[in-house]
Amino acid sequence: MIEIALILTLFSDGLFVERELLRLQWGPVTRAIVVAMPITLGVLALIGHTLFTSLSWAEAFLLAAVLTPTDPVVTSSVVTAQRVPAIVRHTLNLESGLNDGLALPFVLFFLVLAQPGGDAGGEGLRVLGEAAFGAVVGLVIGIIGGRLHHYLPGGGITRRYEGIYAIGFGLAAFGLADVTIGNGLIAAFVAGIAMGAAEHEIPNAFVEFAENVSAISQVITFFIFGALIVATGYHGDIWRLVIFIALALLLARPLAIMISLVRSRLPRPQKAFIAWFGPKGVASMLFALFVLKSTVEQGELIFDIAAFTILCSIVAHGLTDTVGASWIERQMARRSEAEEPGPQDEVPGQMLS
Repeated sequence: MIEIALILTLFSDGLFVERELLRLQWGPVTRAIVVAMPITLGVLALIGHTLFTSLSWAEAFLLAAVLTPTDPVVTSSVVTAQRVPAIVRHTLNLESGLNDGLALPFVLFFLVLAQPGGDAGGEGLRVLGEAAFGAVVGLVIGIIGGRLHHYLPGGGITRRYEGIYAIGFGLAAFGLADVTIGNGLIAAFVAGIAMGAAEHEIPNAFVEFAENVSAISQVITFFIFGALIVATGYHGDIWRLVIFIALALLLARPLAIMISLVRSRLPRPQKAFIAWFGPKGVASMLFALFVLKSTVEQGELIFDIAAFTILCSIVAHGLTDTVGASWIERQMARRSEAEEPGPQDEVPGQMLS
């Protein structure tokens, strides 16, 4: 069930990402992915290794990779509220859609490396090769699925079944990559992007159905995740956990985003807004469950730390989404008023006209 939920989440993210790619303003998104994401990964790993001395560096980076993705579902009012500037909503949406799939290779790499007998060189090449082949499989299957739509008998499949049609190709990409030498999860993510790009007329139907099915699987994931938190508990030092959670939410991502947006044209309130609203969600839950199922020596500890961090993130970001939307609306309104020329700034010729 966990794997199915992750497949559907990644495929749905891929379709969603393609739709968001049609918009402009790529600068902040690129900075958030290329610069902020690696910084967040490194800072979280350093914090984890410093506070939890039983974690090896590979396990600390695995914990960091699990917690790097963001999820706008927790703060849905932020990414849908019209009072939040469009570029901010677009950046948060597209970043969260991309970083699930982009964090996956890091999770897989450190998952293998942290297991007994893991070798950085050999395992790294293997994971890279599987990811590359999975991406190729997803690209081919996605393009075929998108282009084939108009060549079906009757001029195309009816709208009612377009979502099922799309998910079928997503699962096919996963299955084909998984039974060969590729990574099926990467294949599903790439297939979603490729399918939406190959057929622009129906991605909305694809996305709506895929997101609904993914949402159902995510609800089940929440129940499983919550039950496992209760079952495993936390047996380490509480103060270490509290410090890690505080630094993960208040330092790691905010610092990384502010560094990545240096010299960007975004106003300071928008930078601060993007820096704060990087909640952990379903992708991190699924990655944490993957770790718990693995043979990593400190897998249970990694799951526990990640689980309580995700819970605190959901509470903290969920409680501040409406407040944050109101705050940035006021900040941008003040900025607009300050930039408007007053009567003393008007040119005499303009006053006469």
